[in-house]
Amino acid sequence: MSNLTELTISESLEKLRAKEISPVELTEAYIKKLEDNKKYNAYVTTVPEKALEQAKESEKRYMSGANKPLDGIVLGIKDLFCTKDIRTTACSKIIDNFVPQYESTVTQNLLDDGAVFLGKLNLDEFAMGGSNETSYFGPVVNPWSKDVKLVAGGSSGGSAAAVSANMCAGATGTDTGGSIRQPSAFCGVTGIKPTYGRCSRYGVIAFASSLDQAGPICKDVRDCALMLNSMAGFDEKDATSARVDVPNFESFLGQDIRGLKIGIPNEYRPDGLNEEIANYWDKAIEMMKEKGAEIVNISLPHTKYALPCYYVIAPAEASSNLARYDGIRFGNRVNGKNMEELHINTRSSGFGKEVKRRILVGTYVLSAGFYDAYYLKAQKVRRLIKNDFDEAFKKCDVILTPTSPIEAFAIGDKKMNESPINMYLNDVFTVSVNLAGLPALSLPIGLSKNGLPLGMQFIGKAFDEKTIFKASYQLEKSVNFKRI
Repeated sequence: MSNLTELTISESLEKLRAKEISPVELTEAYIKKLEDNKKYNAYVTTVPEKALEQAKESEKRYMSGANKPLDGIVLGIKDLFCTKDIRTTACSKIIDNFVPQYESTVTQNLLDDGAVFLGKLNLDEFAMGGSNETSYFGPVVNPWSKDVKLVAGGSSGGSAAAVSANMCAGATGTDTGGSIRQPSAFCGVTGIKPTYGRCSRYGVIAFASSLDQAGPICKDVRDCALMLNSMAGFDEKDATSARVDVPNFESFLGQDIRGLKIGIPNEYRPDGLNEEIANYWDKAIEMMKEKGAEIVNISLPHTKYALPCYYVIAPAEASSNLARYDGIRFGNRVNGKNMEELHINTRSSGFGKEVKRRILVGTYVLSAGFYDAYYLKAQKVRRLIKNDFDEAFKKCDVILTPTSPIEAFAIGDKKMNESPINMYLNDVFTVSVNLAGLPALSLPIGLSKNGLPLGMQFIGKAFDEKTIFKASYQLEKSVNFKRI
């Protein structure tokens, strides 16, 4: 039998249900793969003994015929999701020893459906970063690296790298400005950011509360559909959770897309767009035409304001959310002569450079005299961006764009690190989706001349993930991308 860790979730379920393999056998294969691939630094905490216990319980259910939708499937969990009795750090020094006594709703949903948890995955500190280089535990190494170690993308770099390197069958991620889609593109895997409110944020350590959304990163479109079915649903513990029915996303895969209108936004093809990415975009458009889809040119005129808008709103919310880590109520403490010094010492020691930068920016834009000038204006621009999408979707059913303007770059790249703005510009194709609260899925489209994966994304209407899955499955079939 071929390497078990190379199987997709759907392939694994087929073999598990046919009793060709057992959950314990599958889990042991992933544990070995995990040990062999520590060089990627994808996991920050592993719980192989707990995983084997879960696998044994899963095995009992298969034997009795009471198996669940994801029974025996080995997953990695981004270390932003609280997991009961398993260390949860947000990859920050300030809470590096936090062990929750409760489970996030998303991870509880996965456990209830029989999933096996192998451990917690690396990320940019508090999900703030686009390359997974801000983690307290060091950067994740992209499994596609050859002579030079490449970034895995951020913030869900550990999730994308672990799936790419077959260290788990699927992984949870979170997406605040592209943090599921961009690392998926960099690592040659598939990830979906669902509609805001589709998955509960309860038990997910907050970065920017009006933007954060949990979603799956998997090997292919079908696996994303299977995982999202388990992850999604209304949760009364989350005030932003949407009381919307969750359809069987897998049932839309393979449906005919003849007549489906696909929007192509002019603003996503700026002067100087990487020629390879532009060519792959054209290739994807032709593939969708061949499937019978109708291509429609659309305009999203406020796209150019999305990045500055995002980098006002997100730091503002981060500044507020991270105020709780003060050395008294939450997190590690560094004492001082008085209360003020204790706060300063604790936060200076506990937070990394990028987190401090965003807290400072956020505090500034929320301060008296600047709140109206920056934060309120950014919220008005956010509404205009949402209105652009509303108008565009009157002409089309789904939108197709590149995921990232670049391929994976070297860890410590001088150009990227000489100014934070250079790193922020990588989010140019993804942040609008979060500002508008829409769903979007990234899938690999091909390899660059350097042999590195590039991604395309489908953007859909709110709570219309089914159309995204329908379209992306057809593109995936045409591309026939060969995983690492």
